[in-house]
Amino acid sequence: MTIEEVQNEIIEEFAMFEDWEERYQYMIDLGKDLPLIEEKYKTDDNIIKGCQSKVWVHANMQDDKVNFTADSDAIITKGIIAILIRAFSNQHPKDILEANTDFIDKIGLKEHLSPTRANGLVSMIKQLKLYAIAYQTQLN
Repeated sequence: MTIEEVQNEIIEEFAMFEDWEERYQYMIDLGKDLPLIEEKYKTDDNIIKGCQSKVWVHANMQDDKVNFTADSDAIITKGIIAILIRAFSNQHPKDILEANTDFIDKIGLKEHLSPTRANGLVSMIKQLKLYAIAYQTQLN
C-alpha cells in the first residue's frame, strides 16, 4: 500500500466514529497494537524532543524501505505515534519525504489535542522525516 492509501484508510476508520471520545478510545487501541521498540533502543538518543510525554522512535531500513518501532509512556501519545508509524512504516524514504500529512487534519486530530500534544505531533512527524532523510542519503 502507498502512504496515501494507508492515510485514506485511517481517514475512513476515524469517520466511522460519532464523537471524539470514541476516536480517543480507538487511538488508545491503536497504541496497544503499536510495533514496540526494543528496550535497548529506549535511550535518550531515540526520544522525540518537543513532546510532553516520553516517545521513543527507532528506524531501520530493509529492502530500501524504512521500518519504524516506537513506544510512549502516555496512552494517547502512544496512539498518535501508532497512527504515524502505520502511515509511514515500510515505505521508501523518498515517499516518506514527499508525503503530505493532510490526513491528520482530515481526521481532526490536531484540533482535538492540547497545544503541547499538538507540538509533540509536529515533532513526531519531523523526526520520522529526519530518519527518512538519513536513509535517502544512504541510498544516493
